[in-house]
Amino acid sequence: MTKITEAYQLNAFGLTASGGNTAGIVLNAATLKDEEMLAIAKKLGFSETAFILPSKICDFKIRFFTPAREVDLCGHATIAAYSLLFQLGKLPAGIYSQELLAGLLEVRINERGQVFMEQSLPQFGPQFSPESIAPLLGLKAEDLSLSSLPIQVVSTGLSDIFVALPDRDLLESVQPDFEQIRAFNHQSNTVGFHVFAFDTTTGSTTATCRNFAPLYEINEEAATGSSCGALGCYLHRYWQPESHFEFEQGLNLGQPSKIIVDLESVEGEISKVIVSGFAGKPEILQGI
Repeated sequence: MTKITEAYQLNAFGLTASGGNTAGIVLNAATLKDEEMLAIAKKLGFSETAFILPSKICDFKIRFFTPAREVDLCGHATIAAYSLLFQLGKLPAGIYSQELLAGLLEVRINERGQVFMEQSLPQFGPQFSPESIAPLLGLKAEDLSLSSLPIQVVSTGLSDIFVALPDRDLLESVQPDFEQIRAFNHQSNTVGFHVFAFDTTTGSTTATCRNFAPLYEINEEAATGSSCGALGCYLHRYWQPESHFEFEQGLNLGQPSKIIVDLESVEGEISKVIVSGFAGKPEILQGI
């Protein structure tokens, strides 16, 4: 395997020093083969590792791997990657283009090091009944029926199933059946479940979230930027046509996280999806 000399880890979206979601970042990945990238992602064991490559059509090309497979988009690894480049002095504040499997998307870094990533426009998929979903989460169908919001697939790059619960106590009581969830996601061609409640710890936060993606060897994730971007679009359609959302995640994991979502719209239709956040200090990885 090609020796990697520039590999780092850092937490994205953290509310505290121990909060956020850890991503691996490999800077000099141009010579790596697909199987080598997957092997590195497995070795690091983070929910996602980002591999930065040159692009002929954008400023950067980035590929994302979980320990199980490649994915089209990853929110927290994107925030971590551009924060790393900024902190290392490799990129000044500015606007950059990136080539992803999810498409050609824009990234902006401000003078404070906050990273703003564009996501794909939302696609709304099939809806599911409470009876079909509740057993996967260790809940009763009537628990899911307490919300008027649909159980639905939404994607801004990755397809997740969104499930609204009436309060944070019920959200915290969710006991996911990972084998059933894995099978359901495989059958429905989706990535995971993003379960949320409007009951939050702060007045500025829109919702508290939990994310389960065992099909990709991510049983539960502390911060899921791609899913929160889609959640903002879902709430814009079914709850309130807001343009700004703040989501908390990772509380039950002891990794409190904050994901900010801003939407632009034209005549009520979403025209741009932006997810933003900060990342912590990078730690260089040896022996990769």
